[in-house]
Amino acid sequence: MAATLSHSDRIAEAEALRARRRALAAERPELRVRDAAAALGVSEAALVAAEVGESVVRLAPDMRELVRGLPSLGRVMVLTRNETAVHERKGVFGNIKTGGHVGLVLNETIDLRLFFAHWRTAFAVTEEVRSGRRRSLQVFDADGVAVHKIYLLAESDAAAFDALVARWRAEDQAPGLDRRAARARRERADPVAEGAVDVEGFRDAWRAMQDVHEFHGMLRRHKLSRRRAMDLAEPEFVSPAPAGALARALEMAAARETPIMVFVNNRGCIQIHSGPIRTVRPAGDWDNVLDPDFNLHVRRDRVREAFVVRKPTADGIVTALELYDADGAHVLQMFGVRKPGIEESTSWRKLTEDILSAPAEAPA
Repeated sequence: MAATLSHSDRIAEAEALRARRRALAAERPELRVRDAAAALGVSEAALVAAEVGESVVRLAPDMRELVRGLPSLGRVMVLTRNETAVHERKGVFGNIKTGGHVGLVLNETIDLRLFFAHWRTAFAVTEEVRSGRRRSLQVFDADGVAVHKIYLLAESDAAAFDALVARWRAEDQAPGLDRRAARARRERADPVAEGAVDVEGFRDAWRAMQDVHEFHGMLRRHKLSRRRAMDLAEPEFVSPAPAGALARALEMAAARETPIMVFVNNRGCIQIHSGPIRTVRPAGDWDNVLDPDFNLHVRRDRVREAFVVRKPTADGIVTALELYDADGAHVLQMFGVRKPGIEESTSWRKLTEDILSAPAEAPA
């Protein structure tokens, strides 16, 4: 990351960026802020920060305290995305735990895992969109990549939003970031060479798992990336899925009324939907779920590989569909809805078996 800018240089840079964005918007009004930032060669946070003093308020919150204040907003829409998948869920914050390394939001409608080490900057944003004025809280990591966004709905408590912004409003309300944003880092190659892996030890550890939450610790102990683990696992636990596996899974889950859990992750957040889905609608390069309280958008052209993954637990095998992009980054996983102490549903397990046996050309 580049050296800190002087205050005057930061403001001048922000003003120039704001002018460039206005020119781009006049030429390509359909561009969303993330795509506009890419077109201008800057981070999304830099583009948002350029509007501080205009339509954006810089916040300086204790991130854990900020999350604990979110139930006051009432019903909102939360959004978590990576470069391949976008997860949008409407609901209410509650049952919040922020004491550990990972923050938890365990409400029925909003279910999140929050990695606060990557929550670096935050803004309150007001935008004019086709439907009118839209207000949100937006959090970014050290590279200026959005990790989580919270949008007000018509029924949200606007006064509580104003109070939250007033509480955490930063003293510095000059436009621009105080550092030039670096490009985002993504999960890439394995941390160890293939020859250094204790393959048999890794396979024994996989077979001995009693809880799906043991998986990440197992990868760390064996110094394996998640993607590399797919190659080294025994075939009884990992099966490559054919192209179009996600579309088939979504369509079958909707048609069979099989409740599912959909996880989308980035470095700072995992967002989860649990329940049935109903409206599956592909469009162009996107696979979409368009339900009233849950929207999912996945860029089909960025999904390089899919696997059906089986993990032993005290409650029996738990099965997931996992998606990876061209860099080997894990971008989405899907399970059948289940609770601890209860076996995986036979309808979900049958669905995953049908994914593997269905022809690749057309969804089942």
